[in-house]
Amino acid sequence: MVASPHSLASAAGVDALRAGGSAVDAAIAASAALSVLYPHMTGVGGDAFWLIYDAKSRRVRYLDGGGRAARGAGIDWFRSRGMQEVPTRGVLPATLTVPGAVASWCAAHAEYGRLALTRDLAAAVEYARDGFPVTARLASFIETCFAEGAFNADALALFAPGGALPRTGERIRNAGLARVLEDIGAAGEAGFYGGDTGRALAAFARAQSGFFDAADLLAQRSSWGEPLRGTYRGVEIFETPAPTQGFTVLEMLNLVEPWEIGKLDPRGADLAHLLVQAKQIAYCDRDALLADPGFSAFPAERLVSKAYAEERRRLIRMDRAIPWDEVPSYGSLKGDTVYVCAVDAEGNAASLIHSLYFIFGSGVVAGDTGIVLQNRSAYFSLDPAHPNRLEAGKRPMHTLIASVALREGKLWQLLGCMGADGQPQIHLQSYVGLIDFGLDIQQVLEMPRWLSGRFALGEPRDQLNIEGRFPESTIEELARRGHTVNRWPDWMELAGHAHGITIDPASGTRIGGADPRSDGAAIGY
Repeated sequence: MVASPHSLASAAGVDALRAGGSAVDAAIAASAALSVLYPHMTGVGGDAFWLIYDAKSRRVRYLDGGGRAARGAGIDWFRSRGMQEVPTRGVLPATLTVPGAVASWCAAHAEYGRLALTRDLAAAVEYARDGFPVTARLASFIETCFAEGAFNADALALFAPGGALPRTGERIRNAGLARVLEDIGAAGEAGFYGGDTGRALAAFARAQSGFFDAADLLAQRSSWGEPLRGTYRGVEIFETPAPTQGFTVLEMLNLVEPWEIGKLDPRGADLAHLLVQAKQIAYCDRDALLADPGFSAFPAERLVSKAYAEERRRLIRMDRAIPWDEVPSYGSLKGDTVYVCAVDAEGNAASLIHSLYFIFGSGVVAGDTGIVLQNRSAYFSLDPAHPNRLEAGKRPMHTLIASVALREGKLWQLLGCMGADGQPQIHLQSYVGLIDFGLDIQQVLEMPRWLSGRFALGEPRDQLNIEGRFPESTIEELARRGHTVNRWPDWMELAGHAHGITIDPASGTRIGGADPRSDGAAIGY
């Protein structure tokens, strides 16, 4: 089974499974297809993080595909030009870090792939070369970025040639990206970070006075490591570690574990109020401490411990919201991502998160390569005292997270979503739905959601965005307790594209769920 936010990408993954591929082959096929079909949310110019479950060893492994800052990057460069933040659009964030996703595809494939890499990328190459149908969502996001002036000239030529916006159902072709994908299939990492593609990326950065160069590209590597592990009501839950924010999910679950959540109304004020406070506490810790652990110590074990949750839980009150200044955090909900999960016939599984960060990332397409470059480096701090400060060779703090859960030692759940700061909050609400309320994965994904935090500049940092399908009484009571409530429509795409696969422990049956807020599907056979 494969689940992803675009049905054609899920189908590409299942096609790889039917051809004898592994869960990793399927995840690469779906991720590559999404790099073509969903260019507003992901691409080969972005980063990726994996959790991979090996059925034979019953082990969950972590693969870091985060891009590193160029050698010429530094706080002084920005400060000397009067900049207090890394820009969110344009060549500077586009070239400040090297794209890391392709290196992670190649590392995962080298370890677990059964098919040739060219076979995994075949569907993506075909869609890029021959064209793919524009969904209403993609058409809407192209229109938004066009109106905002977010695209560079190469992006405009690709997504709005001659200023003509594509209509739903119209085809877009990306011949440059087709060539790039063919080069990756033929030569792996060397076909992207070196060769024609690497030279083209370096030349583009040089011509635009950007940061990365040929040496930075060739130095990019992904790395294997251990995931974060926690438990919630006897379920073993794995999340991606620093520099990602996966620890916040485990911290939040620890904070709320003493409450008998299953006895609460799943759409009531008490549950939302409790979970929002857990979010406030965990995000305060995140924004103060999270950074690349290769550059500064990050106390992950302490933060995900039950003892630490016992300390922090004292802040929670059921009669009022925690004032923002008691647990300040500084993130923004804005950001877009794709999540792919796959399980093969042997029970191996891949949980993959892959992103450009903002809609269309930096808004920059690198010349005729057709590559949309990310703006993940905008998450770096230019405060020299902050752990997440910009430094050469460093990965920025990442909102990207992926999850795997085991029940009684057996693979049980794959889960992930888009949504930047919303991702841990969606993990939290989903695991509570699955474990405390016994819902199936599709029911969980269709439940109304809330997301706490500022969505755009000018909004309150402690804003509680809540879908309109919550009862009016819940919304009124949350406001009475001190939450700054912003009522969203009944179904809000900004509430995230979440997907998941549940493996029934008794029968081994795969049960897939796809978020109706996306164009996705869970497909199995």
